[in-house]
Amino acid sequence: MSGTPHLLFLFTGALLFALGLRGVFSTAPPLRRIIALNVMSSGVFLVFIALAAAAEGGRPDPVPQAMVLTGIVVAVCANGLALALTGARRSLDGTGEEEGP
Repeated sequence: MSGTPHLLFLFTGALLFALGLRGVFSTAPPLRRIIALNVMSSGVFLVFIALAAAAEGGRPDPVPQAMVLTGIVVAVCANGLALALTGARRSLDGTGEEEGP
């Protein structure tokens, strides 16, 4: 039964990825798509951590953990860029709120 928690984390990560993928390909507003991308990345991170913890020998593999830390930094930067581009698009389209002087 030692592999059961790892399988639970693997299936949960796959479920999060599938839910996020569904949200990305839906006809939702851009902010919901950005949130769906964040859910997808969380699923991928969870799968990587579960795979790192399931390494043989009782010691977790540090390479997937380093990949997750790097992925978190990249995800935060991509999230900021996506939000900035969405805000710029809204202001150019005239769908955003008017800003004061």
